Amino acid sequence: MSRILVTGANKGIGFEAARRLVAAGHTVYVGSRDVERGRRAAEEIGAVAVQLDITDDGSVNAAVAAIEADGGLDVLVNNAGIQAEMAADGTVLGAAELTAEMMRETFETNVFGTVRVLHAFLPLLEKSAAPVVVNVSSGLASLRRITTEGDTAYQYPGVAYPASKTAVNALTIQYAKAFPGIRINSVEPGYTSTDLNNNLGHQTVQEAAEIIVRMAQIGVDGPTGGYFDINGELPW
Repeated sequence: MSRILVTGANKGIGFEAARRLVAAGHTVYVGSRDVERGRRAAEEIGAVAVQLDITDDGSVNAAVAAIEADGGLDVLVNNAGIQAEMAADGTVLGAAELTAEMMRETFETNVFGTVRVLHAFLPLLEKSAAPVVVNVSSGLASLRRITTEGDTAYQYPGVAYPASKTAVNALTIQYAKAFPGIRINSVEPGYTSTDLNNNLGHQTVQEAAEIIVRMAQIGVDGPTGGYFDINGELPW
């Protein structure tokens, strides 16, 4: 069985993925910015709580030290993310409303935070016999989809969130090439009802977590450098 860290796992898709992975017999670390929420979530599913704010070097380094002391890490699921361009009423701010600050806020978590966590945990992953990284992306990251009229992704007016997830896909490709001994892939959970989109998605968290759980458990002969949803490989 593997030792798995899921970032942003105190609620939503991350929590469901962590729950399923615990049920499959793995040791799972629930990464959460909020200590108390993380503790409650971990207790509920039999996981281990780890305080983890992916935008903060000190928090990430402390999480690395705690997990290393507890036995190391085999699988990293980069799930934590934000969608700053979505207003409280569900309205998505488009290109006309985009500001540099909105772009910076989004990239600070979705891109820079992902890099921060990857960089910090790579030494632990490289010690594993079967290391895996799952980067939670989005269908909106696909340049093919957002340029294909008729595709649901084409209709989305926001800029910062799709751009950040396209960047995550580029990270997946480059890290997979740089670390051929680690299985590194992007996944698209689907449009899911969570706090990220003010619960406007049409999928359940149970449906969304399926691809994360599946890719977190691939073996040493599994795919790497790919982009997948529950039905198979997606176009970049």
